[in-house]
Amino acid sequence: MSSPRIRRLTSDYVLLQKVFAGSPIIEILGVAGLPPELYRFTYKIKGLHVSPSGDIIERDTHLLEVNLTLGYPRRAPQCRMLTPIFHPNFDEASVCIGDFWAASEGLDDLIIRIGRMIAFQEYNTKSPLNGLAAKWASEHSYLLPIDNRNISPAGVVPANSALASQAGPRNETTPSFPSETQAVAVPVQSAVEDPWKTKIIIS
Repeated sequence: MSSPRIRRLTSDYVLLQKVFAGSPIIEILGVAGLPPELYRFTYKIKGLHVSPSGDIIERDTHLLEVNLTLGYPRRAPQCRMLTPIFHPNFDEASVCIGDFWAASEGLDDLIIRIGRMIAFQEYNTKSPLNGLAAKWASEHSYLLPIDNRNISPAGVVPANSALASQAGPRNETTPSFPSETQAVAVPVQSAVEDPWKTKIIIS
């Protein structure tokens, strides 16, 4: 007889295949393990990242790795982005999914929630992993969310998020960010000014 963890991993895989089948926004890129313990997801969502020149620009494709460790589901999945992202609740090694994880939490809900975070539909500036991104988000909330589409696949009602949604609906006339192919450098005008303000590009 299989262990509770193996049964949970199996049911997670079946559920994820069902929920994200045919989704134009979230795709299961690959899995490892039998049943899967490691997932990679592709998000086709507008988010932000910082270019090598320091410009904050849009990115419309993101890769997420989710590791279901031996402590799962008692312990939260380990999540990290494989593509650059500029967001208060992401760093190079992890995604801050809050202190709300419970074994009853659906893995599909978590994947959807991270998509909402990428789009800046949800973010928390109170205990950030990226302080510069938190400062920027607080000062530029009128630009958010970056992507205001419904991230949930059809028929999926996301659970209430523990992350505070601090952005109202984005006005259609709000200036948008340049894409990776549109970015141009903006020189820093003064050493005493906030360099992020002088490098933000609004087209």
